[in-house]
Amino acid sequence: METKLEVSVISPVFNERENLKTFVDAVAEVMRSTGMSWELIIVDDGSDDGSAEAIKELINQENIRCLLLSKNYGQTTAIQAGFDNAVGKYLVTLDSDMQNDPKDIPALLNKLIKEELDLVVGWRKNRKDNYFLRNLPSSIANKLIGSITGVKLHDYGCSLKAYRADVLKEVRLYGEMHRFIPAWMATKIPASKISELVVTHHPRIAGKSKYGISRTFRVFVDLISVYFFMRFFSRPGHFFGLIGLLLSSIGSLILIYLVSLKFIYGLDIGDRPLLIAGTLLVVVGIQFISFGVIGEILSRTYFASSKEKSYFIRWNSNDKE
Repeated sequence: METKLEVSVISPVFNERENLKTFVDAVAEVMRSTGMSWELIIVDDGSDDGSAEAIKELINQENIRCLLLSKNYGQTTAIQAGFDNAVGKYLVTLDSDMQNDPKDIPALLNKLIKEELDLVVGWRKNRKDNYFLRNLPSSIANKLIGSITGVKLHDYGCSLKAYRADVLKEVRLYGEMHRFIPAWMATKIPASKISELVVTHHPRIAGKSKYGISRTFRVFVDLISVYFFMRFFSRPGHFFGLIGLLLSSIGSLILIYLVSLKFIYGLDIGDRPLLIAGTLLVVVGIQFISFGVIGEILSRTYFASSKEKSYFIRWNSNDKE
């Protein structure tokens, strides 16, 4: 059984050999100055530039741990691997490219603990990236995510974040959902428990970006999934049922209109496009309602057969301090 530490710092790495030693030394220096017990978990995401070998040389230092993934799974999976293996009461994530400044870690932890928050997100207010290729698309995505999820943050994409571990471990990350960690956590906690703090951002001095603009456009697709899970994960019948009722109601009105033309005015309706449209809407509407019923069954089966809960208990009077 591993000793419970105060802070676990987690960093996903993919081809960052040139930055690793500087990064590890900077994190170690900052964490020693806090006086807190800590560990640094470096998760190598299938690097092929010698990063894995460089990490193995660095883990001889005290408090440094390493996880070598068998291949390049992506940043989200690397972060989740770090979460699964962390033992700290508080978790901190940041990239190893030295664009995030480890010196900001104590400020994030201080805000998290003193204000009794569950998540503090770094805000790269003065971001040192190309405006049109990185900053502008990111700004648009941040506003869209905030308006849809209800979690208003300036910088969803900043990897520098501080978390309360017992809350974070109620959330599982899949695909490329690391950008939406605040939104996922909001499925378990109120948005008031999530805050942000302005952090320093440096231009990259070595290596090149791997998790960049090519993935920005996937945000819009992922956002649909996030919205569904935030609003309807435990009640999918409401989502599909509402669509089904709307479509079938429109279809039914069309068919009633056509029937009235046939029997009241004696008009021929057999060759009218509205007849096909109305019938199709009713059929599709019934299918959506059926999907909702099936979704409800699957949702209940999922919660009954897994450890996942549809709620999170922050404090139990039966638990001893």
